[in-house]
Amino acid sequence: MGCAISGLAPKLPPERKDEAVAHLSEEHIQMIRDSWKLIQEDIAKVGIIMFVRLFETHPECKDVFFLFRDVQDLERLKTSRELRAHGLRVMSFIEKSVARLDQLERLEVLAVELGKSHHRYNAPPKYYSYVGAEFICAVQPILKDRWTPELEEAWKTLFLFLTGLMKQGYQEEEKNQHQLQATSSPKERPDKRTTAV
Repeated sequence: MGCAISGLAPKLPPERKDEAVAHLSEEHIQMIRDSWKLIQEDIAKVGIIMFVRLFETHPECKDVFFLFRDVQDLERLKTSRELRAHGLRVMSFIEKSVARLDQLERLEVLAVELGKSHHRYNAPPKYYSYVGAEFICAVQPILKDRWTPELEEAWKTLFLFLTGLMKQGYQEEEKNQHQLQATSSPKERPDKRTTAV
């Protein structure tokens, strides 16, 4: 079950990763939208394939998912209602992202909020790019000869942009939680000088 993608990162200098979506041409955006129409027909299947592949290629990712942490038989996961539901939630996020490609502010808010929620679920950013790579591997067989290097580059760029925003949201939530912990007063200890012995 191999997928010959050359990593998720498109050909952008590291200092410009946050500008990744700006490098999507109108043609690339249209290619993503057109391919999404075909992907949508098998949306549940893509979600399941994506996560089963994720757990095959990166078994450490299962630790983030309480329900799947101890599952050794990945074949059993293919029929899991919970995995299907999570796969559909991820595919729904991708669908919303594709719909907002011409509304970057709304897309940014969506991705940052998703990153914040991932902090609450204790799902760290180091795993985010894996999902994009596995999505690409899962959709290639569906798109068959419609899959091109240009389309791959467009999807990689989109996922790089989304995962960057999710990481930003995760870090914002992490900072907020640290600030909350720092400002909440610890239980007052009795002052030894005034406590009767």
